Amino acid sequence: MIQTMKGSRMFRNLGKQIDDVTGETERHLLRTVGWVSAGITALALGVVVGREIRQRYKFNRRTPYDFYAHSGDQVQDVDFGVGI
Repeated sequence: MIQTMKGSRMFRNLGKQIDDVTGETERHLLRTVGWVSAGITALALGVVVGREIRQRYKFNRRTPYDFYAHSGDQVQDVDFGVGI
């Protein structure tokens, strides 16, 4: 009976050690995934904001040629809202 108690205590301690190592590894993995996801989010936000700033800059720097660039194009007129 005493041998059984020693054996179960030894396996219990071994299980705790394995749980500690596994928990630490999972924590590092989650921390890494969190940092990578934060980086990708910052990158996507930077791309969207940069594109918007560039579009506004180009819109404010239009030339007279830009205003009339499509003035001679053949447009097919479509009448909307004309129902029978």
